[in-house]
Amino acid sequence: MSAQPSSARLHARKQAMDDLDHRSLGPRLDLWHIQEDAPGMVFWHPRGHTLYRVLEDDIRGRMRRLGYAEVRTPQLLPRELWMRSGHWDKFGDHMFSLGEGERAMALKPMSCPCHVQIFNGGLRSWRELPLRYAEFGICHRDEPSGALHGLMRTRGFEQDDAHVFCRAEDVAGEVARFVALLTEVYTAFGFAAPEVSLSTRPLLRAGSDALWDWAEAALADAARGCGLSYAIQPGEGAFYGPKLEFALRDRLGRSWQCGTVQLDSVLPDRLGASYVAADGTRATPVMIHHAVFGSIGRFIAMLLEHHAGALPFWLSPDQVAVAPIAQDQADYAMQVLAAFDAAGLRGVLLADGETLSRRIVAARAASIPVVAVVGAREAAQGTVSLRERDGTTSVLTLDRAVSTLSERNRPPRASVDRAGGADLD
Repeated sequence: MSAQPSSARLHARKQAMDDLDHRSLGPRLDLWHIQEDAPGMVFWHPRGHTLYRVLEDDIRGRMRRLGYAEVRTPQLLPRELWMRSGHWDKFGDHMFSLGEGERAMALKPMSCPCHVQIFNGGLRSWRELPLRYAEFGICHRDEPSGALHGLMRTRGFEQDDAHVFCRAEDVAGEVARFVALLTEVYTAFGFAAPEVSLSTRPLLRAGSDALWDWAEAALADAARGCGLSYAIQPGEGAFYGPKLEFALRDRLGRSWQCGTVQLDSVLPDRLGASYVAADGTRATPVMIHHAVFGSIGRFIAMLLEHHAGALPFWLSPDQVAVAPIAQDQADYAMQVLAAFDAAGLRGVLLADGETLSRRIVAARAASIPVVAVVGAREAAQGTVSLRERDGTTSVLTLDRAVSTLSERNRPPRASVDRAGGADLD
């Protein structure tokens, strides 16, 4: 048998995989681009930024309901701050810095020291704890060019950073709260339960062995209290504390590390954080670092590859394309679009000079999940013909179409109570 068919099949398989790579999907769906003269920096297009904001707004709302206060901190900070925190010794080679002496500054590679500065902005009491801060922090890291990989590894990115300042006795409850949040988010975005790892003390670290003994035991106990089974990753912890890492598997079986929760007693001490304890003495808080998405751009890349570009309705940048059959229905098409917009649905008008079939093909190529076709009959009867990705169609009144699509315009939710428990709706 000739080897040509096998070679052709291999080529076709590679082409199919390339087509599903987020680096191909992003430009093809007009979401973003990265150009040669700005390696590792992402230019988000309108459709891509819409998707970006859907993710950001979703996690923002969930965290607000759980008692997190959103903050904003500078991107450019004194190098001395990073030296005191220990990040300069650990990450200085991968930080963008400028200036010398008293004017030595650096772009932040993460937000944790900044949140300590906010905590230090006033005299804190044990009655205020746990104190929770959240930030969509823009970070920069000078990654080597060979490590850059689309949205998966960039030099400029945004994280869903959060930090909890608490007492040792609060740790188990705060970790449970985070795990419940993480579980509901991953479920809503279409992923199965994550694989969990406990990363322990690295060779180069800050803090005493006794402190690490307590932190590793406390985080392990909290994980078991949440019903988590985990693998041990020796030596993979942060320099300031151990961490739980949560990895998601996509539909191709690939594993991607996303969420993390880290237990830290080092940075608060180094940066002078303290509170007045119940007995009137000054005590150093425990600091819990966590993120659900990690890098938002990286999570978008995962979502696109996991869903092969066909995002669920609630995530799609453009959810419904309104397509009048003829120019005579243009006014009614605008009425339909306005009704969708008023309901918070993301609609787009496809009314150029192309044939209806070509416009429907263009909507499918843009991965718009629903096309609302309006012709003379629909305009006369106040209806729309909805065409789904799978080819099914339904003719509904405009009000019914709006309510039907609105029902789909929210993620599957799980309610998380303030004690950290989760119940799927």
